[in-house]
Amino acid sequence: MRLAQLAPDVRVSAQNRVARACPRMGVGSSRRGKAAKASAAMATVAGLNVKQVPTKPYEGQKTGTSGLRKKTKDFMQENYLANWIQSLFNALGDEVKGQSLGLGGDGRYFGKEAAQIIIKLAAGNGFKKVVVGQDALMATPAASAMIRRRKLYGGLIMSASHNPGGPDNDFGIKFNYSGGEPAPERITDKIFGETTKVATLNMADIPDIDLSKVGVTKFGDFEVEVVDPVADYLATLSEVFDFGLLRSFLARKDFSLVFDAMHAVTGPYAKRILVEELGAPASCVKDGVPSPDFNGGHPDPNLTYAEELVKIMWAEQAPAFGAASDGDGDRNMILGHKFFVNPSDSVAIIAANAQACIPYFKGGLKGVARSMPTSGALDRVAADLQVPFFETPTGWKFFGNLMDAGKCSVCGEESFGTGGDHIREKDGIFAVLSWLSILAFANKDVPEGGRLTTVQDVAIAHWKKYGRNFFSRYDYEECADADANKMMDHLRAIIAAAKPGDKFGDFVLATADDFEYTDPIDGSKASKQGLRFIFTDGSRIIFRLSGTGSSGSTIRLYIEQYTADPSKLMLDAQEALAPIVKVALEVSKLQEFTSRTSPTVIT
Repeated sequence: MRLAQLAPDVRVSAQNRVARACPRMGVGSSRRGKAAKASAAMATVAGLNVKQVPTKPYEGQKTGTSGLRKKTKDFMQENYLANWIQSLFNALGDEVKGQSLGLGGDGRYFGKEAAQIIIKLAAGNGFKKVVVGQDALMATPAASAMIRRRKLYGGLIMSASHNPGGPDNDFGIKFNYSGGEPAPERITDKIFGETTKVATLNMADIPDIDLSKVGVTKFGDFEVEVVDPVADYLATLSEVFDFGLLRSFLARKDFSLVFDAMHAVTGPYAKRILVEELGAPASCVKDGVPSPDFNGGHPDPNLTYAEELVKIMWAEQAPAFGAASDGDGDRNMILGHKFFVNPSDSVAIIAANAQACIPYFKGGLKGVARSMPTSGALDRVAADLQVPFFETPTGWKFFGNLMDAGKCSVCGEESFGTGGDHIREKDGIFAVLSWLSILAFANKDVPEGGRLTTVQDVAIAHWKKYGRNFFSRYDYEECADADANKMMDHLRAIIAAAKPGDKFGDFVLATADDFEYTDPIDGSKASKQGLRFIFTDGSRIIFRLSGTGSSGSTIRLYIEQYTADPSKLMLDAQEALAPIVKVALEVSKLQEFTSRTSPTVIT
């Protein structure tokens, strides 16, 4: 949208933001060169005046499962966001007319301005209603819950997930469909096609909405409802968990917890759910006020970026339970006193205990699923429970297909994502409440002052029953694309020549491939999903390039080794994995290709 078309107060604000973010470009300029000068035509849609604003395509608006993620300054270019939104509506066609659309985001910089642009475009393209979170806030799992509970056509989520925010960092936008799930490829492919030819923006001539107040604003037949961003999500979670059991457990004087919202969107959710609904003290919520730049931090809940929480949990007088969530609330990290729960173990432990501890699953699990890079811990639980098991590519849409077909109840990815079929997104608060439910159930008969079963106790009991899949992920962030691709080509050449029985250090190859997946529900195929070296002892090395960043390539190296030896269950993961890590680095020649001597993050 052109700055001249904004209301005066918003125009000044937008001018100031663009001038600060793009001082060399000047207000209203564009990387495409001179903007189109044609006058906006006027049309009428559902009783509203709609400006048909000329525009020109931007290159590189390729949409993935996680939507479009770029630098915030890219999104602040004239019509950049509007082009993508209009392309989405063009891709969806006439079916959007008369429909209701959800809207919200993780509170990052530029979100409120983006919401106003989206509302005007929704009205101009025939939607009858937009349901938007107060202050444009809505955690990703909450957006999925809202779409499902209100039976909306779909929703737009303004987030770059766990990526840093602010004028010099990242912004993102994605579309979730009517089941609350991320848009399937048949839609994202159409969106990209439309971005290459978009020429006109259908912009309703309506004023900005006051997003700070809950309520309904109408313009002719179109209305905007500003809603409490927690309400629908809380209603869904109350149907999943035994809130009475959780209240009793959190009321114990011998139990304490800390939840780190990392200055991101889950702060208000934690206060409402953990404190107001379940009775935990307000002091348990750390960094609970959302910040447009996440207070200058990196809102990724892992041992590196949640360093302050780790220090709290490793202190001598630490809470019994610690957890963190990411920028948009779909990821989680679980900690005990001086104890880290690997995400691959976390989903396996939740699945193993779900039927006994979580009312929503009392009838048993329909099946379980994990992404291919995630460790095989969940496989062993599925075999024990005698329920269907699925190994999918990375991406929540694959789980959604299984859930819609009634074949999956609990699923997870090693990238700190865990979820259930109550919604169609990974869900950080769900994981936290699942772990609290497991602890509450395990300690329901322990008298006040007795020895409580701890997070570490739960994990060790699981390992004793199923064995332990030692697992780690090394992330090499913002590598040069060319270097990362050369390394992957090198590995593909090794795989092409490899045969069973080949030795890699002390490890004997069982098979090596580039993972492919045929969806059992819709028959779609996904290829080139990750390079795998699988050894005869069950150990694995996997290489993937991640698409969740806004610049460069993130090389992800996954290493796994299984043991059922009781004497080895408590080894440090990095110690246990050291031999296979050495093999992975040697076979990939990662340092030679990228000049990286160490990973950015180890989890």
